[in-house]
Formats: sequence, structure tokens, C-alpha cells
Amino acid sequence: MTGEAVNPKAYPLADAQLTITILDLVQQASNYKQLKKGANEATKTLNRGISEFVVMAADTEPLEILLHLPLLAEDKNVPYVFVPSKQALGRACGVTRPVIACSVTTNEGSQLKSQIQQLKVCTVLIKYYFPFKMNKDAC
Repeated sequence: MTGEAVNPKAYPLADAQLTITILDLVQQASNYKQLKKGANEATKTLNRGISEFVVMAADTEPLEILLHLPLLAEDKNVPYVFVPSKQALGRACGVTRPVIACSVTTNEGSQLKSQIQQLKVCTVLIKYYFPFKMNKDAC
């Protein structure tokens, strides 16, 4: 998507089809005001316990500036996933600048609840199940 290479430390990395689904949901979450943009705000949502899942850009340079997020997300039992492009993530977030991380937040009466739950299941499956099985049609 962009000229920068994807870092091998960026795991789990969404494939092309799942990336489109993730970015679509991020865009909808932005419209419903259920999105926090940037690594610092994603960290805050994780610490406050209001994050549903975290999306990070795999072409971040240096990647180490957001590698604290997977550790924090694992501590809080929040699924996370990497997408290949920070520019595409920024567009999905509704800004013109690249975004290296974002967090979709909770909202009880949200119309996105079922989509968020489905995507959470897919991110968990990618991380734990798909490295061993090559059939990704479940998502």
C-alpha cells in the first residue's frame, strides 16, 4: 500500500480482506464517535478499560514507539491487530495524516456492537488459530 516495508515484529498482521473489513469498521466507529486516534489515546483507552479492540499500523517507523500497546492489550484482555498501512488507517480514521494506532471504544447502545464482536473473534482467531491452520474463510 505504501512504500515502507512491513516490520516482521508486527504480529498478528491482517490479510488484505480482513484489512478492508477492519478499516471499514474503523471508519464507521469514527462516524459514531467510538474511535480514539493515536498511540497515546489508544493507551489511555486501554488503561481506562473502555477499549473494544486496538488497530495498529505495521509500517510505523520505528515500530518500537507502539510496541507497548500489544503488551498492555494482552494485560487487559483486549484483542489487537496490525494493518499494513498507516496512511490507509489515517484515511479510515477520517484524518488526512497517517495514524499509527487507534482504539475502538465501548458504547452500550451502539449499532456497531455485532460488527465489533465479530471482528474481535476474527482477531483472536488470527492470532492463535491461523498460524497453524491455513483456512481463513471463517472471518
